[in-house]
Amino acid sequence: MNDVLDRLSDLLEQRKSADPASSYVAKLYAKGMDSILKKIGEEATETVIAAKGGNKEEIIYETADLWFHTLVMLAKADLKPSDVLAELARREGLSGIDEKNARPKG
Repeated sequence: MNDVLDRLSDLLEQRKSADPASSYVAKLYAKGMDSILKKIGEEATETVIAAKGGNKEEIIYETADLWFHTLVMLAKADLKPSDVLAELARREGLSGIDEKNARPKG
């Protein structure tokens, strides 16, 4: 799975220098972080609706859209999927309650 994320991450980096008239991702980058975050919100809502409906194909499709746009946000913030995967690995085996309580306050 990391291979897919790495390839997609590389592609999203390439799109930073693409023409917004010919690239959907370049157009998102040009519109700025607020537009990317709005798109993530839309995709999150569609994912929730799909999950409520229970159709597995729709859940997969909408989750893929959500993940994709989240990867666009990470790239815009100069982060990689590996940064998130490292955080998930750090949390592995920790109680969710203990992990949350250990977070810095503020």
